[in-house]
Amino acid sequence: MVAVLIASMVVGTEEGHADYLRADRAWLYIVVLTVGYMISRGLAKSGSREPYDS
Repeated sequence: MVAVLIASMVVGTEEGHADYLRADRAWLYIVVLTVGYMISRGLAKSGSREPYDS
């Protein structure tokens, strides 16, 4: 997520070039990465055999 935020800050409009990674698109990528991470963690925990309660 940090890399996406840094990339969105670094990419800018210089010499008439278009901004390829706007802030709204960067936040969309962060949301997609977060949801993907939550799903992968849920799948990993659902496959464990050891109970978490004492």
